[in-house]
Amino acid sequence: MTTSPEKQSRGRVLIVDDEKVILDLTAIILKNRGYQIFTALNAREGLATIESERPELVLLDYMMPDMDGLTALKEIRRRFPETYVIMFTGKGSEEIAVELMKAGASDYILKPFNNQDMVERIESVLKLRAVELQNRALLSERERLLAEIAQWNRDLEERVQEKSEALRRAQAEIVQSEKLATLGYLSAGMAHEIRNPLNSIALFVQLIRSGLEDPERLDYVDKILKEVDRIDGILRKLLDAAKRPRFEISEVRVDRILENTLEAFTPQLRQKKIKVVTDFRSIPPAIKADPMEIEQIFTNLFLNSIHVMEEEGTLAVQLDQDDHYINMRVSDTGPGIPPENLPNIFDPFFTTNSRGTGLGLSVVLRIVKTYKGKIEVEKSDSSGTTFSVRLPLTPQ
Repeated sequence: MTTSPEKQSRGRVLIVDDEKVILDLTAIILKNRGYQIFTALNAREGLATIESERPELVLLDYMMPDMDGLTALKEIRRRFPETYVIMFTGKGSEEIAVELMKAGASDYILKPFNNQDMVERIESVLKLRAVELQNRALLSERERLLAEIAQWNRDLEERVQEKSEALRRAQAEIVQSEKLATLGYLSAGMAHEIRNPLNSIALFVQLIRSGLEDPERLDYVDKILKEVDRIDGILRKLLDAAKRPRFEISEVRVDRILENTLEAFTPQLRQKKIKVVTDFRSIPPAIKADPMEIEQIFTNLFLNSIHVMEEEGTLAVQLDQDDHYINMRVSDTGPGIPPENLPNIFDPFFTTNSRGTGLGLSVVLRIVKTYKGKIEVEKSDSSGTTFSVRLPLTPQ
């Protein structure tokens, strides 16, 4: 291989020809025109030169020993697509010309050639190469930009979806807060209006009771008083769901509240042969709260879980924490909450239990929101339901 000086090079050209006279003559002509020249006497040497020097153009002889020009042309186009090829051929048939162009030649020059014609063809091919490479680069840049825009669109759609979901949750919380506020207003009035006649009923029934001796009638009176107490209990629950009653803040260990509440449910759990699985992954520090309120959260969640499960179900309780929240999960193996009911489960008086008041989860929601926490149904399907409760580690 030989090379000419690189001074003011108009391009890098490799000449591959097994006839040294033509090789040297072509090299002189092109070198005088300002091209940087490389030469090779056979196709294999030429391929090695392309590998190391990466010329823009190759003048390749069609008839060569060992590896012919057509085979070399196909190899060049396969391995070095940015190197263009002009074929030298002494056979001027149209079939050969078509075969060469199909194989990837940019042009072909018949031997013997005219010097000026050869130079003009070389310049034309180099200009074509520059345009095609530029177009290829532009297409590549276009594809890159289109891919980038597509990614931006996907990111934007994800962000819009996230923001829409956050807005939906915020709107749901606002609606829920408005419901609780309305409930508070109504329940305060209802409690006052109902308790006055209720107290009168209880007083008169007790007076009647004091003058009775018939056991059957005394039993009727006791039943009336029990129903009065039941109505009063419903009113108390209604008030608890709507507004915060008297409370006493102290240092509360959530893990101990959980354990004590589970222990209180031991008879019901044994009766239905429900297995309890506790997973206290970490024991969070004490938080400032009213212990009765925290207990109410778990009491209502455990009651719901026990109610919906058949015998030999599983009640799972998980406790963990991160940098900002205590995270609790209560799971059951019940039938799950129907999807159409999920938006309403925290609404006051919404219940599918004929004996329930529909105030339990409303109370839980009110307490959790009082502590600036969060509660949601994390999962609900035929395998069961999981409630997630998050309470801040520090008071807000």
